[in-house]
Amino acid sequence: MRVLVLGGNGFIGSNIVNSLNKLGAEVFVGGRNLINKSSVITVRMENMGKANKWIPLLNEFDVVINAVGILRERKGESYNDIHAKAPSALAKACAKLDIRLVHISAIGLSAQAKSGFIISKYLGEQSIIRNDANVVIVRASLLDGQGGYGARWFRRVACWPIQFVMQSEGLIAPLQVTDLADAVANLVVNKIKTPNIIELGGVETMSIPNYLQLLRLRMGKDRAIQINVPKSLVRLASHVFDMYALTPLSFGHFELMQGYNVPAINKLSFLLGREPQLVGLTVNIANKSFIDICTT
Repeated sequence: MRVLVLGGNGFIGSNIVNSLNKLGAEVFVGGRNLINKSSVITVRMENMGKANKWIPLLNEFDVVINAVGILRERKGESYNDIHAKAPSALAKACAKLDIRLVHISAIGLSAQAKSGFIISKYLGEQSIIRNDANVVIVRASLLDGQGGYGARWFRRVACWPIQFVMQSEGLIAPLQVTDLADAVANLVVNKIKTPNIIELGGVETMSIPNYLQLLRLRMGKDRAIQINVPKSLVRLASHVFDMYALTPLSFGHFELMQGYNVPAINKLSFLLGREPQLVGLTVNIANKSFIDICTT
């Protein structure tokens, strides 16, 4: 089985590549500015807004997995191009070539959102669904694990004995990125039949402040003192962070944090064939554990 993983050098995509390799798939990586090797393909999503751009790239593949996403817009790379136009064109090309498409998305997207990040991902989902393609949209809750920008920041904040948090009714079901990757690899290689939209989450449901406490406790530390911060101040901070590309807290994540980001029907255990791993466990990152983050 030949599989193209778009965004295969990123946090989610690289883990999916590893899981696919373990199951014996022939894996190719698609991404920006990749080195010239036979198993990698340079794909600039901002230039792939039409189906005829995709077709020459896809002829040799049985499955395409789209794990591409940008936290913030960059020069020449808009949310709409990366999250909506390119995936829509990809779905059309896959439908024409009868190639299975797996699109990695997130729980909690909404047309009512004010964030361009969320709206673009929502529109991307909707355009994929409208195409007559053999597609599975995989919506995941918050991800924990090695190499994740957001995961590393959550760990770092969890180290602080005093934490400034926003209280809201939002809930998450955090899961290990390796579990997401194994689930997607099993779905693809074992040709598991599922609905066109599936949702994945961990075994524990909690708020963001409780998640920070959980990470801290699993590091072997006492509970932190948490100080509530008004939503208006967090919203302002998210815009400042977006302006200067600081921290993973974006306006889009400010909106997501207030929603119910928990699977309606959790397919993670079904796709894994086992119980999911707990989040907040010690994981090695380049010869450093997550616990070491507290001292760096």
